[in-house]
Order: sequence, then C-alpha cells, then structure tokens
Amino acid sequence: MTRNPLAQTALGPAVLAAIEHNEPPARRLVDDDLAAAFLPAPGRWLIGATRSALLRRLVIAAMDRSGPGLWANLTCRKQFVADKLDEALDDIDTVVILGAGLDTRPYRLARRSRIPVFEVDLPVNIARKSAAVRRALGQSPRSVRLVALDFERDDVLTALAEYGYRTDYRAFFIWEGVTQYLTEPAVRATLEGLRPVAPGSRLVFTYVRRDFIDGINLYGTPALYRRTRQRRQLWHFGLQPEEVAEFLAGYGWRLIEQVGPEQLVQRYIEPTGRNLTASQIEWSGYAEKT
Repeated sequence: MTRNPLAQTALGPAVLAAIEHNEPPARRLVDDDLAAAFLPAPGRWLIGATRSALLRRLVIAAMDRSGPGLWANLTCRKQFVADKLDEALDDIDTVVILGAGLDTRPYRLARRSRIPVFEVDLPVNIARKSAAVRRALGQSPRSVRLVALDFERDDVLTALAEYGYRTDYRAFFIWEGVTQYLTEPAVRATLEGLRPVAPGSRLVFTYVRRDFIDGINLYGTPALYRRTRQRRQLWHFGLQPEEVAEFLAGYGWRLIEQVGPEQLVQRYIEPTGRNLTASQIEWSGYAEKT
C-alpha cells in the first residue's frame, strides 16, 4: 500500500479505539468491538498485547507524552459523534462520513439500522477500507457505499450522487479529525458544496484551534507542533471557538453545540473514574442545516 502521509493518519484513531476496547466496560471512553479487526496485522498484534493493563497504561502514557491530552480528545470525540448520531437517527435519511479512514461506525450501525451510509475518503484509504472490510466481515453490508475523492479537488455531492445520494435526503454528516489536514480553500469548498443539502441535515465535526496552527499558542505541546506543522506540514486549517458559529452560518449551518476539553472531561472521563486530561488544541461542534 502506498505510504501517503495523509492516508497513514487514518490508522491512529482506529488503534486508539481498539486499545480502548480492551478496557473494562465501565472504564471505556469509546466502545468499538470491530476496530481491532479492521487494522493491519502489526496493529492487531499491538492490540492483542494491550489486553495487559500494564502495557495499556504504558501505551496511553506514551501517547500523552507526545501530545498531552490527545488520547482523551481522540477517544471522547468518537463518543460525542456517537451520541449526536443516536439523538438524530430517527430524523435523518442517510449518514455521510467525510474522511472515513478505518472508522467502523457504518458496520456497527448496520447491525441495527438499514439507513444508507456513504464513506468518503482518499482513493488509497478507500482501497484500504475495502480490503479491511473483506478481511474482517467477508463482505460489506448493502447499506454501506465507499466513495473515493480528494477534498482538495473534487465536489462532494457530485461524487456522492454517483453512488445514489440525493439532495432531498436529510443527511447526518460526520467530519471527524479531518479539517486540520485540509487547506482553507478545501474546507470552504466542501462547505460550499454542501449548500444544497436538505434543511434539517446535521453536521458533527472537529477542528484544531487556529492559534496552534499559527504557532501563537502551543498549549504545552511543542513536539506535536513540530511534527504536524514544521517537519511534515500535515496540519493547515484551524478556527477559534468564538468564530465557529459565524463561520458555519456563512454556509447555511446553525451551530447547536460546541464542546471543548472541559466538557469532554466532565461528560465522558469523570464517569469512568479515570485520571485523564483533554487538550485545548482540538474542539468538536454540532450544527444543523437551516
């Protein structure tokens, strides 16, 4: 498989979700029983090893040293997405995952709903996902469609239409862990391309703070800044929490809720009794099409 730097970033969140599944149920920040099966062989070996509580703690501690608080953010944001999807499920006609990576959500959702799900990602990630699904499940559920595109060049709705998406669908769009990897023109073009979606559609998304992207405030994570902004130039786009509502309104979306690290800790971490902090760098939001 081609070692595309952006494509490689799809592995990290899946590894975290799989490791979290090794926690006792009452301590899990996200519950994903398929994540390990979707990983390549080395990843599955690591997940097996982290059934040991000691090794699991060491892996989580190492992750937090490289990016303090990011373990909590990356796992809790998945549960935030899950909560919002569960709340909206009776009011929507389809789910669209923008930048699906190795997310197993469509396949877990298919166990309880026939709602169509469109997984959108780079061609290399779609090829990897297709192979992972065949290996883990044998075949894909009929409700799931894999759509290859490049957010920097392609129109989302045009690509989706080729796989049966209709603009009168009330859609639930998931844009998790993606926007920071795109240029600002690509983020704006994606939102502009979604203007025709039906009123009542929902958008749950994450973003990185722009003051981190610009190097103004590193929030105690200089190593993460060097890795994502200086050495590999992976992250490009950011927003400030106070400007998100106006930014979305310019494309026809009404911000319903926004959660930062304090809310993630209170909502998801404290009930487990675990001693984890969340990073200020990444925030999550939820909006409705007006």
